[in-house]
Amino acid sequence: MSRTPLRSGRHDPLSTRAATTAPGRAGRLLRAAAAAAATASAVLALGLLVRDQWDPLVGFDQRAVAAATSFAAARPALVDALLAWQWAFEGRRLIFPVAAACLLVWWRTGMRTRTWWALGTMLAAWGFANVAKEVARLARPVLDDPIAHVPGYSFPSGHASTTAAWTTALVVLIWPLLRSRWQKAGAVVGAASLTVATALDRVMLGAHYPSDVFAGAVLGVGLVLASYLGYRGWSPPHDTALTNPTDRSTEAAR
Repeated sequence: MSRTPLRSGRHDPLSTRAATTAPGRAGRLLRAAAAAAATASAVLALGLLVRDQWDPLVGFDQRAVAAATSFAAARPALVDALLAWQWAFEGRRLIFPVAAACLLVWWRTGMRTRTWWALGTMLAAWGFANVAKEVARLARPVLDDPIAHVPGYSFPSGHASTTAAWTTALVVLIWPLLRSRWQKAGAVVGAASLTVATALDRVMLGAHYPSDVFAGAVLGVGLVLASYLGYRGWSPPHDTALTNPTDRSTEAAR
């Protein structure tokens, strides 16, 4: 088993405050470009190791998939749960509830530009992951008794990159609304847990190697954070304010 290439309104107080402290447009774009380049370089380096059949990584991938699928195959109830998770966390199905959640945040808070940033970033990350998969063109695991038959290429994992990117973007979107450290920690842990669960799902079904899901998670999180570095501090001429005046206390989190 080998890896082979196959306007008008009030100013948003949060934006106004950020504009006074954030670097200029050129600085923001430079930071965003540097973060995006670092993310792409990390994923590219891992992809080259796989493509060149680096024995330690390829051997680990193969052993991990064999052990994970054997463990799952012996537990029919677990297989049913894994298949259900695979279905639910496919990007084309996940986009609707995620978009609805973003629009709900906009409706309840008035954070228009932040919401559109989150939606745009999610769609861009989804598209970029699909392009990366077509560029890498690495084969999926080949197993004697596969649990799931999945078409397409393997690296990076689309499920893992989509889940990582979209949960990260949602956390960044609602970050100014989280009042306590416990709420912030809960949001981060929840996003990380969904990403890890999706990564395990892909490996245990035999649809991906560990390197695929790791690269997908790095790609998803990295692209969102790079996008946020470019967005952070951008102050549009007009934007809607938060509906609750007390939300001004969240300015620093913007």
